[in-house]
Amino acid sequence: MGCGQTPEQSTDSQGTETGTDSETGLETETDTDTDTDTDGPPEPVVVEWDETNLELLLIRGEDVLLRFPSDGIALGEVTELDDDSSYDPFYLEPDRWLAFTNGELLSAANGGVEVRLSYEGGHTALLTITEQAPGRFAATLEPTEGSSGPLAYYRLNPVVDPNEGFYGLGEYFDTPEHRGQVRAMQLEADLELESNYNEAHVPVTFVTGTRGWGMYVASDYPSVFDVAASSSDRVAATFGTGPATDAGLAFYLFAADHPLDLTRHYYDVAGYPRKPAPWAFGPWIWRDENDDQAQVESDLQTIRDLDLATSAYWIDRPYAQAVNTFDFHPEQFPAPQAMIDLAHALGFRMALWHAPYIDADAPEASELRAEAESAGYFPPTTALLVSNWEEPIDLTNPEAYAWWQQQLQAYIAMGIEGFKLDYAEDVTVGIAGGRTKWAFFDGSSERTMHKHYARLYHQVYDDLLTPDSGFLLSRAGAAGDQTRTSVVWPGDLDANMAEHREQVNDGGNSYVAVGGLPAAVVAGLSLGPSGYPLFASDTGGYRHSPPNRETFTRWFEHTTFTPVMQIGTSTNDVAWEPTPENMFDAEMLTWYREYTRLHLRLFPYSWSLFERLFSDGRPLLRALGLAHPELGVHPPDIYLFGDALLLAPVVTPGATSRSVTFPAGKWVHWFTGQVVDAGEDGTSEQIAAPLGTTPAFLRDGQLVPLLRPTIDTMSPVDNPDSADSFATDPGVIYARTFVSAKNAAFTLYDGTRLAASRSEADRQIEVTPGSVFDQGAQVELVAYGAQPPSSVKLGDTELSPQANLDGLADVASGWFHDGTNLHVRVPGGAAAVTVVAGP
Repeated sequence: MGCGQTPEQSTDSQGTETGTDSETGLETETDTDTDTDTDGPPEPVVVEWDETNLELLLIRGEDVLLRFPSDGIALGEVTELDDDSSYDPFYLEPDRWLAFTNGELLSAANGGVEVRLSYEGGHTALLTITEQAPGRFAATLEPTEGSSGPLAYYRLNPVVDPNEGFYGLGEYFDTPEHRGQVRAMQLEADLELESNYNEAHVPVTFVTGTRGWGMYVASDYPSVFDVAASSSDRVAATFGTGPATDAGLAFYLFAADHPLDLTRHYYDVAGYPRKPAPWAFGPWIWRDENDDQAQVESDLQTIRDLDLATSAYWIDRPYAQAVNTFDFHPEQFPAPQAMIDLAHALGFRMALWHAPYIDADAPEASELRAEAESAGYFPPTTALLVSNWEEPIDLTNPEAYAWWQQQLQAYIAMGIEGFKLDYAEDVTVGIAGGRTKWAFFDGSSERTMHKHYARLYHQVYDDLLTPDSGFLLSRAGAAGDQTRTSVVWPGDLDANMAEHREQVNDGGNSYVAVGGLPAAVVAGLSLGPSGYPLFASDTGGYRHSPPNRETFTRWFEHTTFTPVMQIGTSTNDVAWEPTPENMFDAEMLTWYREYTRLHLRLFPYSWSLFERLFSDGRPLLRALGLAHPELGVHPPDIYLFGDALLLAPVVTPGATSRSVTFPAGKWVHWFTGQVVDAGEDGTSEQIAAPLGTTPAFLRDGQLVPLLRPTIDTMSPVDNPDSADSFATDPGVIYARTFVSAKNAAFTLYDGTRLAASRSEADRQIEVTPGSVFDQGAQVELVAYGAQPPSSVKLGDTELSPQANLDGLADVASGWFHDGTNLHVRVPGGAAAVTVVAGP
């Protein structure tokens, strides 16, 4: 693979198995995230029908993970079907719930079962379960009409462990662990919250338990999940299918030894995530309202002049003459092509804000609006509209779909490679149980289009982007939409550190908060196990902008340690422009420079984890309670980034320390070098966290690959002197590793393998180059010790010590001891280094 190309999935990224070195007694590590693996081969998983107790069982080994008794697969009966009812189970219930009274096993073969269930009122249903793969079962429930009343609801209500945690279900702002919560799987009115709705932008009907089970219901009908709220040992998923109930219900049951591995089963069913371009990981910069082309060009040049690592820039609205005229306003942007060309020359990719509307009130859009109306490109029937631009385009109409893409081609031809896709949440199931009726070209209605419209909206843009390239940042989503959109952003969070639903009194302005930085942390952790691995909140927040200096700093401290970083607020704050309101200053700008560059340097680690997802399915960001359920705690703001890094962002105003829960083993602070020994059972410690230093820890036996310290952008540049570009030159691969009681190894997406081990007091480093990183390596042994080594050898050749890190960067090989850490540099090609401890 040449430099600048989209990295391909490494076929050998799974490495070797865990074992123990027979000479040193040290535990050896695989090249993957082994600290959350389980020992031995996977336990067998089966689905069984218990004819004695009339129960459906999901069993792993000897453990019953899920048990569906007579009310565990229930049908909801109504007196009559009502076309005006939304059948939204968040508000409505059937006239009566029917539990099955008998179950006749028709067949049990090839890992599946077929059972005829008999219910009260003469209803029957055929339950068919098929084993698709080890640990994955597809199920259908097909009812027949009974003698009493019609059916309008389904409920899956399995018995679960009363103490386990629950993850998934999409994007949430209060906690990623759902025990005790009732989660609506669609937008609902919430007049208490400042936004007046429940913020359910990305509901996903897939829930997992930390004992190692998952349940995905493949239905777009309105639904609600009662997650051990009504009963501590039940998870009830209720679907209001109304007149479509006769079509049946499809669902899936999953099992794995570790809960992190359940998402792979979901991907195998619902589709794997869309792969963006590498530069889409950012950092990104944007303003909510750009003054004009001159301001954009000034931003681009200022970013480079101030040496602020940035890969891309998007222009938010307004930039066109109207929403949507598919142009640039000639007075505001007189030479847009020249602007885009300048961005490319300086090493930026460019994206635009967009939405699926044509403003009915804007004279500039009147011609396009008239064309769309005359061609029938809008939905035949619309209801409550929540945007400022009337109804969205009807993307179920193939001609409207093609027409919309034809308009977008103007931007694509100019070099626009991504879109921030906003709004498109007009289609809702109803209000308080009553329908808000929509009709679409293909005959569908709001009953399912309240979710499916987002998929079509994202697909119409995704189709125009090169596979494995481009960038889509989307606000809304649903199950399966991860195949179309690259990154989710949570909409308009508060530009402060308020928790979700916190009562805020700000200078006489009182409101119940959507949530600020704490909500951003939770949203990313909730989306990962829900099938959306890439998430990016507005660094700094949006509502009630500007963020103050503390909020902005704590926010970029957090988003540095996420796969995708984007920075912008509703008051157009950028780090280099202090105002009396935001109180930014030179010290903060220095922190910002260091953190954004660290985010960019982490690209080899982030991208390798993302590539591995296509084989192991594991989220990149992992809530502590999901990654380590053995700890028995579920903090909403402590997480692992991959398996190597533990993050505990500071989310409380004024705090300069915080309590951090550590899994078993040793951990070293990324910034301060503090070592925490969590023993065999884990521990909690109060960690100092002055502003500008976030609690970030590297696990013993792990290695984090990094780009060079001077990197500016992932994007290509015209002049290498203008910015240090990965696309122009991948350069030497760097790494940080902590080898105390465990050895470490990491295989990158291109096949490069870096390893560090320990034998008594000596250390070994091994480098095997791959297709991209073949120019050498510089490995830092963190917490090596105060005494420098007596010798460092590359094979039989003694390497020379250097006076400082700058001197080390100027030579092909050598080493430098900084008083605590040891840095070793080797040239291109395979390398085996021996570090002999000092006297």
